Amino acid sequence: MNDDNNLKKQVEQRVKRLVRAQREKSSVLGQSLYMGTLGLLLILPVLGGAYLGLWLDGMSSGYSVRWTFSGLFLGVVIGGFNVYLLLKE
Repeated sequence: MNDDNNLKKQVEQRVKRLVRAQREKSSVLGQSLYMGTLGLLLILPVLGGAYLGLWLDGMSSGYSVRWTFSGLFLGVVIGGFNVYLLLKE
């Protein structure tokens, strides 16, 4: 009985969410803001990783871009994960 009630509540919540989504169709401005958010979630970690890597390369003696490339790669991974989490919602 309890499982039936839980299932019924879950279905009702999903139906309400779908109905609300149909009523509140997104506008061009809303879609632009969403795409901008996705872009920032991807680009900011990449730029942060590149900057941190460049700073670490400047701290070492000689010419090296090892930390810069590592920071770029780490930024791409973190940014991709951020976008994945936002799209999953």
